[in-house]
Amino acid sequence: MNEDYSPEDMCSINEIDPKAVAQAQGQALPERTVEKLSRLFSALSDPTRLKVLQALTSTDELCVCDLAVIADLSVSAISHQLRLLRDRDLVRARRDGRMVYYSLADAHVSTLMDAGVEHANEDH
Repeated sequence: MNEDYSPEDMCSINEIDPKAVAQAQGQALPERTVEKLSRLFSALSDPTRLKVLQALTSTDELCVCDLAVIADLSVSAISHQLRLLRDRDLVRARRDGRMVYYSLADAHVSTLMDAGVEHANEDH
């Protein structure tokens, strides 16, 4: 038996509830949405990227150098993380001369971060 579960967490019989299964299958996400959602959540699984996104929720935009200081990384290392966040449509870049500024891609990212922080801070 898996040690992560107590006996009361396990089904004592192997019986399928066709109505519940049909309801869940009827609400299933399209495969493309599942793939995009998986890529989104994988981008959120890195502490550095979360620091970057959290920093960007507190201000309109930050330059690469500012984000490097916040994340305690080199400009090259933070640029790599920002490229991944941009590829996942979580941030957008704006060039002003030689400076590149980053901001959240849209309000959904802020909402996602706020909900994640609220959930992480709950006492379970």
